[in-house]
Parts: sequence; C-alpha cells; structure tokens
Amino acid sequence: MRQVVLALTLVLAAAGFAIPVRAAPGEVVVFAAASLKNVLDEVDAEHQKATGKHAEISYAASSALAKQIENAAPADIFISADLKWMDYVDNKHLIDKSTRVNLLGNALVLIAPKDSTATVTIAPNFPLAQALGTSGKLAMADPASVPAGIYGKAALTKLGVWDSVSGRVAAAENVRAALLLVSRGEAPLGIVYKTDAAVDPNVKVVATFPADSVPPIIYPMAVTANSKNPDAKALAAYLRGPEARKIFEAGGFSVLDK
Repeated sequence: MRQVVLALTLVLAAAGFAIPVRAAPGEVVVFAAASLKNVLDEVDAEHQKATGKHAEISYAASSALAKQIENAAPADIFISADLKWMDYVDNKHLIDKSTRVNLLGNALVLIAPKDSTATVTIAPNFPLAQALGTSGKLAMADPASVPAGIYGKAALTKLGVWDSVSGRVAAAENVRAALLLVSRGEAPLGIVYKTDAAVDPNVKVVATFPADSVPPIIYPMAVTANSKNPDAKALAAYLRGPEARKIFEAGGFSVLDK
C-alpha cells in the first residue's frame, strides 16, 4: 500500500500538483500561491509564537491549487495570485464568500542572472528578443494558466513584443520554478514578481514593468466552503492584521486590505 501511495504522489507531483504535507489534527491547511512562500512561512512562525498554533501550508501555482480544491482537497484557506482562480472556485461555491478579501498586491519585473551584463529598458516595442540572444529562452510561469505567466503575457502583448518572443518561452509550472531557471543560469532573462527576485541572491532585476502595462496584480484570500476547522477564520483574520502586514510589506508586497 505504501508503494502505491508513493507512486501516486510522484505522478501528481510530476503533473504539477502540490502535495500538502499531512496536517496534524487541528492544524489549519492553507493553499497559497508559490510566490508567497517566504512571507507566509514567516507569518506562520509569528502566528505560532503568539498562539501556539501552526498552519500547514501547501505552495503551488494558483491554477493547480484551485483545481485541487475543486477536487475536494482538504484546504481551509486559499490565497490565489490573481482574481481569476479565486473567481473560479467562487463560481463553483467552493469558498465562503463572506470571508473573501483582496489581501495583497505585487509588481512584475524582468530578471537576469546576477552576473549578467544585460541592459533592457521596458517600453513599447522594446527589443526583448534581441536581449535573449540567438538561442536564449525567456523564463516565465506558464502563460496559459499560471497568474505570473498570464500577467507577463498581458504586459508583453500590451507593449507589442509578445509575438517576437512567444516561441522562445520556457514555461514553468509556477513563478518560483521560473525564478530558478534564471537563478541557475539556464535562462538569460525571466519574468517574475518583484518579491520573488528579492529573495534570490543569484538574480538581479534588470527592469520593472510599468504599472500601466500590467493588469493589477491582486492576491485574494478566502476561507473554503468545506472548512470545518474553527481556527480557519481566526488565522484569516491574523493574515489581515497588523503583525502580518509588517511582514508582507517588509517582503515587498503592498497590503490592499487595510
């Protein structure tokens, strides 16, 4: 039986699904966008100090997490990196609408390995394909389904350069995987959130996408409709509170829910 479970876990992981660690009895299970890992881990640590209660957090692309919630995964709280995937579960009556809030905001940046000499100015019709070189790939989260990739494609389309690089995209399963491609030097340029770039010393920000080129980057949060954990709403309230706000802002996020 153990071998069967292990085999299933490997299959799901290979397909891009996050496999949450088995939560201890009473622990709140949080499904959160991959870009939130560093700050949410810190918030959870502070929350545990204050209350003695630990949350089990599973990180992945918002699209994968939403699909898992649809398939009855035992999540208590969902934090998406865009409105689309929160709307997806909302429209299927899988969240408690009364708990839904727009929690955080972010920005999009173009990154390169830390020792790169690339210089790029982001503007309409900027020479992104030329900056990639003859065979370089543009690392980004999957633009077909993952929020960071969707934001990136929208920005490049508005700037008039998507068609020139669409065939050279290294599509990753989430934004942290795209970050890793650049960090390891496997891609000369990548598109990630500014908060992702800030936590990896092996990359540098080449340029920031102008705010008017990117759809508003919003992280909504909600307690799931099927949550039976009485601590879920308390943790959601903590995530909206002053202690969490300090950590989110220190991590480079803007706090939308005041």
